[in-house]
Parts: sequence; C-alpha cells; structure tokens
Amino acid sequence: MKKYISYALGAFGHDAFYNTLSIYFMMFVTSQLFTNAGDAKMVGFVTTLIVVIRVGEIMFDPIIGGVVDNTNTRWGKFKPWLLGGSLVASAGLIMIFSDYFGLTTSNPMLYLILFGITFVLLDGSYSFADISFWSMLPALSMKADERTKFGTFARFGSTLGAQGVIIIITPAIMLFSQIFSGAKSGQQTQAGWLGYAIVVAVLCVGGAMMTCLNTNEQHNKIRNNTKHTGVLEVFKVIARNDQLLWIALAYFLFAFSYVVNNSLLMYYFRYRLGNAGAYTWVGVITCILGVISVASFPALEALVHRKAIFCGGIGVMLLGYILFLFAGTNLLLALVAIGLLFFPYPLIFLATLMAITDSVEYGQLKSGHRNESVTLSVRPLIDKLSGAISNGVVGIVAVAAGMTGDAKPSDISASGVFHFNMFMFYIPMVLLVVSALLFFTKVQLSEKKHAQIVEKLETKLDDNGNTEASTVTTDVNTDANAVPDHS
Repeated sequence: MKKYISYALGAFGHDAFYNTLSIYFMMFVTSQLFTNAGDAKMVGFVTTLIVVIRVGEIMFDPIIGGVVDNTNTRWGKFKPWLLGGSLVASAGLIMIFSDYFGLTTSNPMLYLILFGITFVLLDGSYSFADISFWSMLPALSMKADERTKFGTFARFGSTLGAQGVIIIITPAIMLFSQIFSGAKSGQQTQAGWLGYAIVVAVLCVGGAMMTCLNTNEQHNKIRNNTKHTGVLEVFKVIARNDQLLWIALAYFLFAFSYVVNNSLLMYYFRYRLGNAGAYTWVGVITCILGVISVASFPALEALVHRKAIFCGGIGVMLLGYILFLFAGTNLLLALVAIGLLFFPYPLIFLATLMAITDSVEYGQLKSGHRNESVTLSVRPLIDKLSGAISNGVVGIVAVAAGMTGDAKPSDISASGVFHFNMFMFYIPMVLLVVSALLFFTKVQLSEKKHAQIVEKLETKLDDNGNTEASTVTTDVNTDANAVPDHS
C-alpha cells in the first residue's frame, strides 16, 4: 500500500503540473500578460513558440525513452531522471508565469528569446520526468492485477492533481493577488498567478520525491532480456509494434479532442457564462466523479474488458457534448454536461495505459528484447502533442472569438460564438467517433492475449537461457500472431 500511495503522489504532482502548463498558461498569457489592444502579435508569437518547441521536442521523446532504458545507476534507471527532470521543469514553470522582471513591456524581443530558452529546458526536463514516471509501471510488476492496482492508484492521484487545480486555481490566484499586489477581492494579477505556479511546482517536486523514496523496480528474467538501444533503433522498436501504433492513433484522437475542450472550458465560464468563479465547481464535480470512475476501473476491466471500456466511455462523452450544445448559457446544464464528459475520461486513460503497458511484452516477443521506456514514451508523447496543438488552437480561438483581456460575454459576436463552438464541440465530437472505431476494429491486444504472451516469453527464455535477440526472434511473427484472442 505504501508503494501504491507513493506512486499515486507522484502522479498527483505530475498532473497538477501538466494541467497548469497545458490548460492554464495560455489563459495567463491572454488575460494577464498581454491585455492591450496591440498585444495580439505578442500572443501570436508566444503561441507559435510553444507549438513549435513542443512539437519539435516531441520527436525526441522516443530517444529520451531510449536514454532512460540505457540508464544503469545504483538508484535504478528511472528515479534520477524523474527527480532531476521534475526539479528543472518546476523551476521553468515558475519563470514562465512571470513577466521576466518587466521585459514583456520594456524589451519584448528579449522576453521572447528568454521565454523560448526557458520553455525548451522546461519541456525537455518534463519529458524525462514524464517518460520515467509512466515507464516505471511495467517495471514495478509483471502481474496483471498488480499492474492494474499501480495504474489505478496512479490514475487516482493524477485525477486529484489535475482536477484539484481546477478547484484551487481561482481562489489561489485571488488570494495571492491580494497578498502580493494588494488587489481587491475578486481581482486577479500577474503576481497572483505566479504564487499559484509556485504552489504547483512544489507539489510536482514533492510528489516525485515520494515516488523515488518508496517504489522499487523488480528484477526478473523477462526484464533482464534487454540490450542497449541506439538512436535509430528506438524508432524501429515503435514501428515494429503494430498494436502499439493502433493504440497510439486511437488515443491521440481521443486525447486531442478532450484537451481542446478542457482548455476552452475556462473561457466558456468567463466569456460565455460571465461567471469565472463558478469554474471552481468544475473541479469539485470532476474530483468526485474522478474518484468514483478510477475506483470502478478494476471491476469494469474484469467484467467487460478494455475495449468495451474505451468505446463505451466515448459513447457517454458524446452524450455530454450533445447536452452541452443545448446548455447554452445555463450553468446547471453545463455542469451536468461536464460531468458526462469527464466521468469516462479516467477509465479511457487507464484502458489505454494498460494496453500500452502490455504492448511492452508484445513488442518483446516480436523483436526479441525488451524496451520499457521507449514503448511507454508513446503515451506521454501523445499527451504532449495534443497539448501542444491545443495551445495553438486555444490561442487562435481566443483571439478570433474576442475572448481576451477584460472582454464581457456581451462583447462576443455571433461569429465569435460560432468559432468557439466549432473548436470546443463539433470538431472534438468527430474525432471521438473516429477514435472509438479505430480502437474497436484494430486493437487486438486483450488481457487474455497478454497473459498468453507472458507465458510464452517465460518458456522461451527458460529454453534459451536468456539468449541473444537474434536467437529469440526465430519464428517470432508466427509466435506473436498465433496467440488467439478469445476475450
């Protein structure tokens, strides 16, 4: 239990950081950092930098996974990168939630240069921490039930972290605005946002420390079936794993649709409902539903299996989108719709995480050697790619819809509302449908098939005495594809 809780605490700080960076940073940029009429260009420059840096860095995620896989220290291969990456990324988060000592107005060009450098360091360090944290999962246990427990506890922690910031963000910003800037009740300032960012940074580092202190890798013959992976080889590892690729594509469409909607939600409350304070209720509702959702995953997985969880969850989300469209500016209906949208999210995430984790052994059977971090790097890669594109979409939509600065709901034109609804509702709904179809038709790696693959690997490694990859891969295509799926 100590290990499960410590892993959950790492996920708590990790996702509090992720949501702050991916969802709320652009709100800070458009509502606090650049609010004058002539600042639209600066918003565009910052948005472009974020998208370019994050998309460019994402290409290195499999290589980062290879670096982690090739690490060998007295503390294991994950912990140094997890703790070091969290420290550097948290320092960077504090920096970007500032105006760099007034450079946004006194020297905008120098601000953009320093911001770009900081964001590169922040995003790269976060990638090392992110990949190290989640790729620990297959190293913590080979048993499906224990993996499910670690994954469920981690998702429980990440749900509380991600949704908890929704609860505290508005009150925390207002509190720190009063303390640091002497602002009146209900007002937000740059210093208030900076105080909030410092709290999130502390949570991120503290969670990483708890995970490092109280979890340990397992060592067995299957995990020992590894070899040094070169730079080019990491991409081949991913490309050869067909199940991993289908899972990744389905999850990307799902994650992008969810992040875009979630990123625009705070704009909805501020510029459509005209009730920014009510946004706190989103955090309360999603925290409660998140706990129920995550707690129900092990039983649902045993009862209906992952494919039904993934596709059924998307069906519930589509009902939420339809209700949201009818809600308009009705707060109660909007909150009910948000509940329908969010409840399946942790379930779909866990179904995907468990499928990607099991694809480690699937890929090992096909290639002849094990690549934990390279394989698990795909899921964080997708989350960051969807977050990066979402940052760009949010910046564009906010400017196009007129949802910047101190604009009021009455200031938003009919055209602005249409553009906003297009990206918050219509496009995500289409992506969700395609995602469900892909997962249902193309993903064949079930729980039962994974158990058979593990049994086959153990037998093969016993027979061959942990032989070289070239020997293990004999007739591998037949082995990998011959495992039937009766789930």
